[in-house]
Amino acid sequence: MSLCTHEAELFEGSRGRLEAIAYRMLGSAGDAEDAVQETYLRWHAADRERIETPEAWLTKVLTNLCLNQLSSARARRETYVGQWLPEPLLAGDRMLGPAETAEQRESVSLAVLTLMERLTPNERAVYVLREAFGHPHREIADILDLTEANCQQIHRRARQHLATDRARTEVDAAAARKVVEEFLAAALSGDTEPLIRLLTVDAVGVADGGATVPARRTPVLGALGIARYLRGLFRPNAAKRAVAGGDPVVHPAVVNGGPAALVSVGDRIIGVICLAPTAEGVEAVHLQVNPDKLERITRRWAAAGPHEPPTRIW
Repeated sequence: MSLCTHEAELFEGSRGRLEAIAYRMLGSAGDAEDAVQETYLRWHAADRERIETPEAWLTKVLTNLCLNQLSSARARRETYVGQWLPEPLLAGDRMLGPAETAEQRESVSLAVLTLMERLTPNERAVYVLREAFGHPHREIADILDLTEANCQQIHRRARQHLATDRARTEVDAAAARKVVEEFLAAALSGDTEPLIRLLTVDAVGVADGGATVPARRTPVLGALGIARYLRGLFRPNAAKRAVAGGDPVVHPAVVNGGPAALVSVGDRIIGVICLAPTAEGVEAVHLQVNPDKLERITRRWAAAGPHEPPTRIW
């Protein structure tokens, strides 16, 4: 059954919201695009005259596709090389979705997306639909074929799993730039002390290189350990230049709503360092160097140029 203009426009008008739901559910822009495209194909094949509320129907189909992907993703993660981190997105990317409330902004932060890996698929779906998109529990229950009371219980459980001892600090673009500049100055100083002062005592560092790029395969725990790890990372040598494909430079940026440093060689982003600031200091350093997860941010960074002169790392 072909789509009329109104039905095609209705779906395209929902595409951004659907992408934002799928990205939060899956932590991958590519997987989110695939889920939205499959939702479109099902919309195209459906008896649309019998669909009373198209947005609710689309949300239900998309969410269940994401739940299926999450189940298979858990099996794939068991064989994933090293640590798994979400795909980072540059500020302004449509897939980041709504950012009017603190809950919406927090739900797309790298720190929370990483913590969401602790959740069951249903917990993740309820959390995303409730916190980021404001769906009442009655609607979420209809989407997931659960009772409203069960949804409320799942939501409470998800929030408990994602709770931390520290309140995360929200930053605007200027504050994010300052955090990154202080971090880079400390990392490039050649000394561990400046980095230790920026990090919380129990900070965590995680690097994701996938099966392609060498990266530490276990988390780095504590300020001293992270400082030593970063000092070694920022120390130049021929082997690192060969892996990077040249001399990298770094640009301050806002990624997933938080301060980040984009590491580039030529027109390629080869690494994204995301920082999770709190009032006590930076509590997490997430380093994404898996090339498969840097394609979208590379395209958007190129399209957003020209940029200010970068800082040379080596």
